[in-house]
Amino acid sequence: MWVPGLGLDARSSARVRDLVGGRVVLLPGNGRRGPVGPLAELTAQLQAGLGAGPVVLVGHSQSCQVVAAVAERDRRVTAVLLLGPTTDPRMLRLRVLAGRWLRTALGEPWWQVPLLLSQWLQTGPPAMAALWRRIAADRLDERLRRVGVPVVVVRGSRDALCPQDWAVLLAGCAPRGRLVELPGAGHMLPHTRPAELAALVRELQSVSV
Repeated sequence: MWVPGLGLDARSSARVRDLVGGRVVLLPGNGRRGPVGPLAELTAQLQAGLGAGPVVLVGHSQSCQVVAAVAERDRRVTAVLLLGPTTDPRMLRLRVLAGRWLRTALGEPWWQVPLLLSQWLQTGPPAMAALWRRIAADRLDERLRRVGVPVVVVRGSRDALCPQDWAVLLAGCAPRGRLVELPGAGHMLPHTRPAELAALVRELQSVSV
């Protein structure tokens, strides 16, 4: 089960799903327009889309907070893959966020630009901004301490939005967590590293059987 990152929709994970399958749940601000409710409401919306289970739940970027909130309470979730979690409390300062975003964007392959822009326009800047305001301050590190299933945190080595020390902390907080770092990759891992992500999903699926 895939949950896109901030402003992204099902197209963001299409290359990975071509290899490993899976369904996509779109939430307000994550692929859907419209009002963005509090984290509890977003969590309920994601839970409603899980199906019967078992589920390997994959979150990217801003959606990692919602994914973790579901994983800590829903037994249908048997493993979690968190791709570039952008939940570092230091990024609550606008200057830090802007600087990290710029550094990361400059390191991404430029062929992604039309695809990203079309997704952001489809979701809409108001919903994206509302989602950030709603959940940016939620402490993902504290939530992960209560997630008992396997958790894999994945970051690209060039991802300033998910710095290495933050990714290491998150992986260490989860009782069954580990970190995978992809050399040379940036933040848009579903676009640029589909084969590596598909392999991780298959691994988690085998553990969950």
